[in-house]
Amino acid sequence: MKKRSIGAVLFLLALGTAVPSQAAFVIGGENGWQLSTDGIVNVFTDYRTTSALPAGNRFMSFLGNNDQGFGVEVGLLPSVVGFNIKAPTVGGVDSTVRIGIYPSIQNNDSTGSTQNRFETNPNIDFREIYYTAKGKYGELLAGRALNLYQGKNILTDMTLLTAGVVPGPSTSTTLGHIGYGYLYTDFGPQIRYTTPDMNGVKVALSVNEPYKVSSDTAKTNTPRIETEISYATVLSGGTTFQTWASGLYQSATRSATAAARPGEQNQSIGGAAGVEVGCKKASVLASGYYGQGLGMISAQDGDAFGSSSTDGAGEERTQWGFLAQASYKLTDDLKLGVNYGQSRQEKSDFDKNSSAYIPMKKQEAAVVMASYNFNKYIQFIGEYTYAQNTWHDGATQHSNSVAVGTLFFW
Repeated sequence: MKKRSIGAVLFLLALGTAVPSQAAFVIGGENGWQLSTDGIVNVFTDYRTTSALPAGNRFMSFLGNNDQGFGVEVGLLPSVVGFNIKAPTVGGVDSTVRIGIYPSIQNNDSTGSTQNRFETNPNIDFREIYYTAKGKYGELLAGRALNLYQGKNILTDMTLLTAGVVPGPSTSTTLGHIGYGYLYTDFGPQIRYTTPDMNGVKVALSVNEPYKVSSDTAKTNTPRIETEISYATVLSGGTTFQTWASGLYQSATRSATAAARPGEQNQSIGGAAGVEVGCKKASVLASGYYGQGLGMISAQDGDAFGSSSTDGAGEERTQWGFLAQASYKLTDDLKLGVNYGQSRQEKSDFDKNSSAYIPMKKQEAAVVMASYNFNKYIQFIGEYTYAQNTWHDGATQHSNSVAVGTLFFW
């Protein structure tokens, strides 16, 4: 099936590539300007059941609490409408602008527990708006784009185009393996430089908008620095191979009135890596990450998801995780895939001596998926996902979900 999937599109964007090729159509002017578009319509039906949240003061759970639900919604990736504007080539430099609009389809959840059919305004996310200038010396990207750190970890996950872990109400997308094998890298304001392709090797460095490391962060007066080095090649027999490593660093000053370590520094620091090998029928993948002050759902989520990045003493917790994946094409159009991932968090010294708060220890999920390409524009997907959360006192919560969906690419 010869089409440019949105996963490939995002992969190219993460590499610093400008406008994705094979757009549905290109409008060109006599003066050399071009306008093209690409995108996806993404619709899934899903049914999930979730066990009860254990009692106690715990890290929050995205799985809900002793409930079940049916939804018609987007998967991990919302629907996408992308517009690409290419300027005439000047001095060997190709300049482009990309605007990516990512709407959800489900009714807005205004109650926090159920969908309200009268709240029909979908969640519209302008995740991408940037320009690139690419020439023989590399590429400059400036604007809002997918961040580098753990970017390829999510782009190579098969659930990017499916549902994966289906969370409880009040989310605009499903989770895929976010928090269950990697952290969400997010789209953020940045200035990025990527080297030219050096026999398959590329190096990228970005200066990014800083985030809070914890709820006690008072100053974010230093940038967040992210980097990535990647290598991709095609081996004999058509076998593809790619590997990558990415990193993140940022410091932030705690409030002078913070209960713990007032006025001192917190740091987010992390590394991630992965390798993928594919042939005409089979593909295998392994990726992982390690760091401190990262959180358990979104990279540098601070205290947004249950006080995970730092402990009660104001010190950074340690987090790490991995994802393993395999897929096989039974025919040119029918593919089977399976993956399993974990995100883990270590107890800090404060956690070991405190009973006031029970941090999350492990979030794990396994997914079995089948996809069928009806034609080069339409794809159908069915999958089953099992997810389990485990806290440091041994208490657990689990979820089962089934999703059936379809995607239209252009």
